[in-house]
Amino acid sequence: MPEVSSAKRSAVAPDFDVVIVGGGLAGLYSIYRFRKMGLNIRAYEAGDGVGGTWFWNRYPGCRCDVESMEYSYSFDDDLQQEWVWPERYGTQPVILEYINHVAKRFDLMRDVQLNTRITQAVFCEKKHLWTITTNNGEQITAPICIMAAGNLSTPRKPDFPGLDNFKGDWYHTGLWPKEGVDFTDKRVGVIGTGSSGVQMMPHIAAQAKHLTVFQRTANFSLPARNAPLDPEKERKHKEEYRERRLAAYNTPFGIAGYPPPDKSALEATEEERRAIYEDKWQEGGSISYLFAYKDLLLNKDANDTASDFVRNKIRATVNDPNTAELLCPDNHPIGTKRLILDSNYYEIFNQSNVKLVDVKSAPIQEITPNGIKTTESEYQLDAIAFATGFDAMTGAIKEIDVRVDGGTTIEEQWDSGPRTYLGLMVAGLPNMFMITGPQSPGVKSQMILSIEWHINWVANCLSYMRDNNHTRVAAEVKAQQQWVDHVREVADSTLYPLANSWYMGANIPGKARVFMPYVAGVEAYTKECNRVTQNGYQGFEFSTNIS
Repeated sequence: MPEVSSAKRSAVAPDFDVVIVGGGLAGLYSIYRFRKMGLNIRAYEAGDGVGGTWFWNRYPGCRCDVESMEYSYSFDDDLQQEWVWPERYGTQPVILEYINHVAKRFDLMRDVQLNTRITQAVFCEKKHLWTITTNNGEQITAPICIMAAGNLSTPRKPDFPGLDNFKGDWYHTGLWPKEGVDFTDKRVGVIGTGSSGVQMMPHIAAQAKHLTVFQRTANFSLPARNAPLDPEKERKHKEEYRERRLAAYNTPFGIAGYPPPDKSALEATEEERRAIYEDKWQEGGSISYLFAYKDLLLNKDANDTASDFVRNKIRATVNDPNTAELLCPDNHPIGTKRLILDSNYYEIFNQSNVKLVDVKSAPIQEITPNGIKTTESEYQLDAIAFATGFDAMTGAIKEIDVRVDGGTTIEEQWDSGPRTYLGLMVAGLPNMFMITGPQSPGVKSQMILSIEWHINWVANCLSYMRDNNHTRVAAEVKAQQQWVDHVREVADSTLYPLANSWYMGANIPGKARVFMPYVAGVEAYTKECNRVTQNGYQGFEFSTNIS
C-alpha cells in the first residue's frame, strides 16, 4: 500500500504493496481487484500452472457439484456473457480451461510467480511489514499479506503401514498425474468414498479388470443428472445474470433460483413427502434436495424422512441386499457431511468386476507388496487410488510458518481449532487477510461468490486504510472471541455437529474437533460484514506507523 508520506517511509521500500499466497480462483481475482486499485502486487503459486483445486485434482470423473452457470466469476459481464459452458456441471478440464482463459484475458499471469511455495510469513510490528520466504530461499516484503491458499488444497497423505513396499502404482486424487492413468486390465483398489472417490469409481470400474472399494463410512450421494447445457436455459440465465448474482447474496448457499421452503417435513403426509423427494431426486442436485423442507438440517425427525428416502433408493438400485445395506449411511443425517453428486455410482456395484469391502468391521492392517490386507483377508492389487481427502480449511495456512516476529505461529494459535474474526483475520496477525477462511460460509457456499465477496471486502478495507493514513489493521481479541462463540452457537443449533465430517476436521488424525464453517448462510454473513463496516469496521483496530 502507498506509504503515508516520504518522511515516514522506511529506509528500504517494500518489494510489493500486497503479496498473495495462492494462484487459484481467489488468487487470480485478488490480482484483478487490487491491480484496479493501483497496488503493486505479486501472487505466488506452488504449481506450474494456475487454477488451485482445479489444477491439482485431475482424477477421472472430477466435476464441480455446483452448476456451471453459477460456478463462475461475476466481476466482468462480457466474460460471463461470452463464455459457453458445455454441460450442466463443469468437468475439471473445462473449468481449468476457463480459469486459464480468465488469466489470459485479463493479463493476470504477469503478476504470478509459479513453482514457488511460501514457507514462512513473519510480520514486523515495528515496520508494519510482512517478510515472506519461499521454498527457494527468496524473501519478499509487503505491508499486506493475502492468504488465498484454498480450503481443499492440502491432500491428506496416505499413512498406511507398508505403502513403501507396494509393488504396484498408487495415486492420490488431489495429486493426480497430468498425463492421466490407464487402469485397463488392472486390479484396482480405491480407499475413500467421499466426493472424489464416488466421482472417480464409475470411470475406473468401466476400465479396470477388477475394482475393490474399501469403505469405512458410507456417504449419501444424489444423482447429478448431468447433461449438455440446454441452449435456451443458457440464454435465459445469461439474460438474468445481473439479477441472479445479486439475489444469490440473499440465499443460504449463495445460489439463486431455489425458492426457500416454508414448510416442515413433519407437516406433510408421507405420500406428499415421497412425491416431493422423488421430484428432487429426478431433478438432480444437492441444493434442490435440501430445499425440499425448511427443517431438514435443523430437526432430526424431519431429516430422517429425507435420509430414509435416499437409503430406499440405494436399496432399489443395488441388487445384492448385503451390499446395498453397507452402502446405506447410518451414522449421520443427510446433508451434515458434504452431500455428494454422482453419475451411476451405486449402479457399479451391480457389475461383476466390482466388490465392496467393509473396512469398518474388518479394518485395513497394512499395505502389502501385492495389495491390501484387512483383518479378514488380503486383496491382490496392481494399483491403489487414495481418495482420502484433505486437511480442509486450515491445512494450507498451517503448513506455513505464519507469525508476528517473536510470537507464536498460527499453527500453535489454532492448536485447539481455528479462531478468526469473520473468517477474514486472526487476532494477533495484523495486515493478513484470509480469503474464505475458516468460520466464514466458504465451503458451505458457492465458492466463487464467497471469494469475490471476501476480496471486495478486503479491497474496501485497504481503501479505508489508505484514505485514513493507516498502515496497520488487526482483529480485536474480544471481537474474535465473540465471533468464534457465535459460529459455534449457530452450528450447535443445527444437525451438522452430529456428523464426523471434514467440516469438523474428523478426517485428520489428531486434529481438533471443531466445526469450522459458518452455517447461518451467505445472507446472514454478508449482512454482518456490512454491519461491521458501517459501524466503522467494528472489531478491527487501525494504527499508523510514524517511525
